[in-house]
Amino acid sequence: MRGVELGGKWARFKEETRELRRRLADWEFIRSQPPRIRAALELYVETGDVRLACRISGLKLEAFVRLSKKAGIPTGL
Repeated sequence: MRGVELGGKWARFKEETRELRRRLADWEFIRSQPPRIRAALELYVETGDVRLACRISGLKLEAFVRLSKKAGIPTGL
């Protein structure tokens, strides 16, 4: 039964962090980016998967983190 309880807490945590990223993101800045960068930032907002977002964007981790901060997306969530 404990696994089910933890699963529910994990799902709730993931949804709360996604909502926080959505709310804090600077959508005007994100939409002004080239398509590949925009797609990567949108994916990061929705999933929090920085590795996949870096691959999509073609940027190294450090550059992507700087860009996500410019976009107002909290990192480390």
